[in-house]
Amino acid sequence: MKPALWLRAAALALCALVLVPAHGAEPAAQELLAQVRQRVHDAPVVRGGFEQLKTVKGFKQPLRSSGDFVVARGKGIVWHVQRPFESTLVVRPDSLQSRGSDGKLTTQMRAQDEPVLRTVNAMLFAVMSANLAELAQHFEVTGQVAAKGWSLHLVPRDPTLAQWLSAVDLQGNQFVQEVRLQEARGDASVIRILTPVAETALRPQDAAQFE
Repeated sequence: MKPALWLRAAALALCALVLVPAHGAEPAAQELLAQVRQRVHDAPVVRGGFEQLKTVKGFKQPLRSSGDFVVARGKGIVWHVQRPFESTLVVRPDSLQSRGSDGKLTTQMRAQDEPVLRTVNAMLFAVMSANLAELAQHFEVTGQVAAKGWSLHLVPRDPTLAQWLSAVDLQGNQFVQEVRLQEARGDASVIRILTPVAETALRPQDAAQFE
């Protein structure tokens, strides 16, 4: 499954999050997240490359894809898949948009049409940017912090979401380095973040994606 398809699937599943009230983190989780917060680089823009491995139950060979991404605070995410097929997914606070290699629009979801989309996009952004406060509101959080980095294990609070997603595991140090999604039906995805860098502002070509 390409990242664009995974994000669309995640968007549908995360709609369940708005059906229940959010909860704060337990004291132990608050302390854990505070330690992680000290490690994570707080930057307006983070860019890098990615590799994704999708394991589908019943298939011997995993599906692989790769490309580059930009996460911009207050703007969203540009997820550019280069292999095996080119496509671009733009996740904004009020919309989700996918384009093919020719630049033509293939999928669009708008908050005015899908009222839960704003919350869904916030959650996707939270995972990619390690927005710890947002994560703690919607997931049970455990993990550890060590000299070489930190790891978080996230279990959905909402039982409807849990029917699709069993857990999310994040690993990183100054940046998120790996995202693992374990689906309830047995499929799994691993997204490895490559050479992430922090920048103070969007580059012109990236800013145009959010217009």
